[in-house]
Amino acid sequence: MARAAVSGRLTWRVASLASSADLTSSSRSLVFDVPDWPGHLPGQHVDLRLTAPDGYSVQRSYSIASAPSGTQVELGVQRVEDGEVSPYLCDVLPVGASIELRGPVGGWFVWRASDPAPVTLVAGGSGIVPLMAMIRVRALEGSRVPFRLIYSVRTPDDVMFADELRRRALSDPGLDVHLVYTRQAPEGAPEPPGRLGVATVNTYAWPAEFSPQCFVCGPTGFVETVSDILVALGHDPRRVRTERFG
Repeated sequence: MARAAVSGRLTWRVASLASSADLTSSSRSLVFDVPDWPGHLPGQHVDLRLTAPDGYSVQRSYSIASAPSGTQVELGVQRVEDGEVSPYLCDVLPVGASIELRGPVGGWFVWRASDPAPVTLVAGGSGIVPLMAMIRVRALEGSRVPFRLIYSVRTPDDVMFADELRRRALSDPGLDVHLVYTRQAPEGAPEPPGRLGVATVNTYAWPAEFSPQCFVCGPTGFVETVSDILVALGHDPRRVRTERFG
């Protein structure tokens, strides 16, 4: 799979939108058919290019949410209200329409099922997307590597892939999911709303002495804060891999 992910990654391919569905009120799952897709690793992303009839083009990068599956690639797109691309992808692009994709891109922020180390995943908002690919590949490969996910969102309505995460956590004892709500927590939540801090990471992430692989994805400030916390708790900085946006 790694060799396939490298081959042809710089080639622009025409992709057609196969399906589109809401993940939250402000984000959507977009599944594209991509002929001759070379395959990808969980954690990689693609470059997406849109070109207007007058020749104007714009390019953005989006993480891949799907496990490798033939020629289909799923992206999770968070709508940015004043954005140039995401509102079009979420609200306008119809099923059957074509765009251009290039990738997969990235080789550092990836998880390989052959790695036996336990895994801590920490996501902020739409930073869950590449981590979702890791969770799906783990299940697809039948891996017994234990995963712990800490997922920070503003409110319960902002949890992307909510049903799938709930289902997987209930059926798989090797996957632990802990949600952190920064603005509004659901009734009966064990913790009040608040930003993710040292106590939460110390409680729900794998301890440093287990030498876990740590993957952190989200807005720049969030990623820097969580990375600093992990290092302060004794984690090897070389085993803390980050992907940031914004």
